[in-house]
Amino acid sequence: MKRVMIIGNLPEALLLFWGTLLDRLVSAGNVVGVCAPPMAGPVRKALAAKGVSIREIPMDRTGLNPLRDVLYWLALWRAMRAFKPDAVLNYTIKPNLYGSLAARAAGVPVTASVVTGLGYAFTEGGGYGRSLLRRFLVWLYRLALRKNTAVFFLNSDDKAVLLAERAVKPGQVRRLPGAGVDTGRFVAMPLPGKPVFLMIARLLADKGVREYAAAARRLRRVYPESEFRLVGWLDENPACIDQAELDAWITAGDIQFLGRLEDVRPALAGCAVYVLPSYREGMPQTVLEALAVGRPVITCDVPGCRESIQDGVEGFLVAPRDVDSLVGAMQRMITAPGLVEKMGRAARKRAEALFDARSVADVIQGELGCHT
Repeated sequence: MKRVMIIGNLPEALLLFWGTLLDRLVSAGNVVGVCAPPMAGPVRKALAAKGVSIREIPMDRTGLNPLRDVLYWLALWRAMRAFKPDAVLNYTIKPNLYGSLAARAAGVPVTASVVTGLGYAFTEGGGYGRSLLRRFLVWLYRLALRKNTAVFFLNSDDKAVLLAERAVKPGQVRRLPGAGVDTGRFVAMPLPGKPVFLMIARLLADKGVREYAAAARRLRRVYPESEFRLVGWLDENPACIDQAELDAWITAGDIQFLGRLEDVRPALAGCAVYVLPSYREGMPQTVLEALAVGRPVITCDVPGCRESIQDGVEGFLVAPRDVDSLVGAMQRMITAPGLVEKMGRAARKRAEALFDARSVADVIQGELGCHT
């Protein structure tokens, strides 16, 4: 029996992405604790029902206030001193950085981090300010990750970046096919009878939400029966669009905005094609979920996204920041419903073969030494 602590930046993600891992850790007889920012009652109740202990620690998820980050590190260190974990698993940027540093200070024997994506600072462009932020983060990664037992990467591009920057050593590197998807919960669903596109994301420019709205505007003129749905929310990230821009898309009728959903399965069931024109990802969870329900995917030929599908098999890879390329791929889906059905079947097979959450959990348990 081991004492395992999992640290993340969104309470909901502990259930949506790591629920299978939590179940397997507990069923193997381990004592499991989670650390996340303050959470809603239903999330807390669902986590408690899994048999894990909960520590709610405030964090500034996207800000760069040094004092707040030091306080976050201190709170994590105190939580570890109280829980006394044998192993710590961090995921997302700030938990990876400050969770790793806190685990080292607390003397935790095994620390692993999951690089779910390098984020806003590592997308192309942005000028001097973004370049400076990138250099600062590289320095922090070097400091934080050098004593990790293992560092999991979801794509080869992020791995190459941190290896080249000497933020990780080759012996630390492990590979995961995303956080995995529960293929028993996300099951194959019948396709709707008309062309309905769906995007699920925080409403950030870097997610390609503007390109999606522009493509919808152009395609509606030619194919008025088509629908373009958007699930998401406005975020504190500096790349977020504003409410006025979202309202303009809705008022024009280009986008059907469904807001933020606790359960995205009904939205996926209602679409024929999933679209994520992001500029960079770790391994997009929404794409894995779309594949699992048997939906072809249109996404960009960029880090993380390019490894989620095979171009021309489960969907199409398009050029990033390129509305013409996106429109062309979406138009092919509208005019060839047989192609949508064929790619949808291939999508489900890919999810089952490569992205099943049970396989991902097994890899992590083995690295943490927590199978029994």
